[in-house]
Amino acid sequence: MGGVQIDHPRGLAGHSDGDVVSHALIDALLGAAGLGDIGSLFPSDDERLRGSSSLDLLAEAYLGVREAGFELVSADCVLIGEEPRIAEHRQRMRGTLATVVGVDPERVNIRATTTDQLGFTGRGEGLAALAVALLRGR
Repeated sequence: MGGVQIDHPRGLAGHSDGDVVSHALIDALLGAAGLGDIGSLFPSDDERLRGSSSLDLLAEAYLGVREAGFELVSADCVLIGEEPRIAEHRQRMRGTLATVVGVDPERVNIRATTTDQLGFTGRGEGLAALAVALLRGR
């Protein structure tokens, strides 16, 4: 998650590797640049993408953002779920995501929140993530 392996009995599932934090960041970058969303760039019915690394997808998406004339100023990523706890992984997640897009880790913020056991995330049935990206034209 966030490009970091976190040992947990449930793990992640998805068409690619299920990294919800990286996927949210991809969506935020594409949206801020006016380039659509992750589904338009990487459709979930494309079998060539099955099991893909979300970090590879992030790198490809950010390349498109750069080619469109933008660079990342800052990103704020929020994991929503009761577990796993990410405090001990936060700095590695920041560093990993920042390295993929070629910025200082201080430009990528990672945080988490719970839903106080409400909804599917509160029941531990899945995770969600949101991200916001601020870009500047080059």
